[in-house]
Amino acid sequence: MAHKLDKELQEYKNLMEVPSHFDDGFTLSAFFGAIFIAIVMIPGAVYMQLIAGVGIGAAAQWVTVILFIELAKRANATLKKAEIFILFYMAGAVISSGNIDLIFRQFMVRSEAATSFGLLDQFPEWYAPSNVAELPRTFIQEAWLPALGMMLFTGIIGRADATILGYGLFRMTSDVEKLPFPMAPMQAQGMMTLAEDFSDKGEKGGSWRWRAFSIGGAIGMAFGFLYMGIPALSGAFLKETIQIFPIPFVDWTQNTAKVLPAVATGLAFDLGNVILGMVLPFFAMVGSFIGLIITFVLNPILFKMRLLPSWTEQQSTVETLFNNNVDFYFSFGIGLSLAIAVVGIISVIRASSKKPDMTPDEIKENEIPKGRGDIPNWLFIATYITSTSLYILVAGWLIDWHKGVMIVLIFFGIVYTPLISYVTARLEGLAGQVVEVPYIREISFILSGYQGLAIWFIPTPQANYGAMTVFYKTAELTGTSFRSIWKVDALLFPIILLATVGFSSFIFSLSDVPSAAYPYTMEIWEFNAKNAALIYSSTLGYYSPFSEAFRISYIIIGTITGLISFGTFAFFSAPTTLCYGIVRGFNQTMPHSAIPQFIGAVLGQFVFRKKYGENWKRSIIVVSAGYFVGSGLISMLCVGIVFLSKSSSALPY
Repeated sequence: MAHKLDKELQEYKNLMEVPSHFDDGFTLSAFFGAIFIAIVMIPGAVYMQLIAGVGIGAAAQWVTVILFIELAKRANATLKKAEIFILFYMAGAVISSGNIDLIFRQFMVRSEAATSFGLLDQFPEWYAPSNVAELPRTFIQEAWLPALGMMLFTGIIGRADATILGYGLFRMTSDVEKLPFPMAPMQAQGMMTLAEDFSDKGEKGGSWRWRAFSIGGAIGMAFGFLYMGIPALSGAFLKETIQIFPIPFVDWTQNTAKVLPAVATGLAFDLGNVILGMVLPFFAMVGSFIGLIITFVLNPILFKMRLLPSWTEQQSTVETLFNNNVDFYFSFGIGLSLAIAVVGIISVIRASSKKPDMTPDEIKENEIPKGRGDIPNWLFIATYITSTSLYILVAGWLIDWHKGVMIVLIFFGIVYTPLISYVTARLEGLAGQVVEVPYIREISFILSGYQGLAIWFIPTPQANYGAMTVFYKTAELTGTSFRSIWKVDALLFPIILLATVGFSSFIFSLSDVPSAAYPYTMEIWEFNAKNAALIYSSTLGYYSPFSEAFRISYIIIGTITGLISFGTFAFFSAPTTLCYGIVRGFNQTMPHSAIPQFIGAVLGQFVFRKKYGENWKRSIIVVSAGYFVGSGLISMLCVGIVFLSKSSSALPY
């Protein structure tokens, strides 16, 4: 029997019911969809990142789905919700995989940053060939085979890990603990809206979903044009860029430095934060806002105690956050994560220990839905053990079995990855948020005692698979069999790899990168290379500020603080999401997004809920899905116009 949910979590849990029937979404239509997405989306994603440093965005997923729905409509056919979900999933996988990593590598190994930091000729062959400047501009050649082989290895193992371990975490947090996953209904409702509107067999109530989706889309397009469209178009056709709202936020840190020392202040004007505040649990947003107040009080105290010595009044938001993390919050945040993990593990143990006392109705509630396509528990455990062992063995061979590095790899595989993945899975299930420990990889490599550059490019079993739980919950709510997801993974990865390598090679052959043909690379890549080189140089025997960030005493303080906080909140029966929001707030909350999200939560709870009644939460989820589609579409349109303008003026022919 899962732990008892408070009233707010129960509301999210009841937003959508799990269907009684599950369909296989991997059909012939999905297969052709994979080919179409790979051919059309990947070159666009690569090119857009080189031109402007931005990807296609999530809106491309919705565009793909709507396109195939329209094609099915013209053929007098309909797409099932499971097929729509699989198309959406494939589009997202392709967009995230259509990266420029290979193209950046050929620049990194011969950059001025590599020269100035003494890194030339020290990059391993499985990262990039050392003589890349002398080679033809193509990745399909013998010199690049070690790098391509490493990409293939990490891609296969990483995909298997994310899919199978993510499924195991879903079983723990959704099936056992019965967490509500507030973000999953938002995505599921959007997909159901499309399915019901374009299908003659739509469920009763589909019309209201489409109206809400359309309203959100209109709002998103209008604000997206003001927020992203006008700056993009004005920058392309006018001498000065016009910004209606500051992008990504206005930074007040230097202005408030004397009043709030060591505190990052500012405000983001993206309406999407207000929308998210309405969608996410109210008490989670209240908790985050309380965490912000704690930051405003705690950081000046820490500064006066000389625990934040790296901060100065001239630092911006990014510099303040970075230095505060190195001085204190890196280790303190690890402790808070440990406390969250301990609380979560105790909840699971309690849930498991009470199973024999469940009533017949509770037993029926905890049964795995038939036809969902589940696999035995031992399989995802065996998969993780196998993949982690392969990571450690391959990495150990590459760095000659260095003792310190082997300890780090074992720590990542056995302790850190399962721990941070489970903590994130619980936070996703409770408040729709992800937790990350900053610079854990960098600190671990520095403390390993290894000297050389190869350590930064070995495959490591360090990842966070907790976010995959939302993906599986969305699949469950849309009635998609999990087996179709695993079929797609087996088919899609080789298609993505071939398309990424092929199109990256083709685009690279057209012109050198960086070059005037790709303005973003000319402006930003050397800066990115310097930041990367700074980190890489930390294992060459030089002093590195990262070595000062790891403090056992701060980790212990963070753990004790988190456990005491959870115990106090539990004693007073505080809402679950409020507890997590406040505890996460101890880890230096940023005001830029927290304030507009809190405003959205207050408006939703005390204005719109009173006006629209109990159906408000169900409606705003659909409106929010439409909003992010609309804002993404208008942004893509405006950025596309900019690309055409820039490319026509920059290319020599």
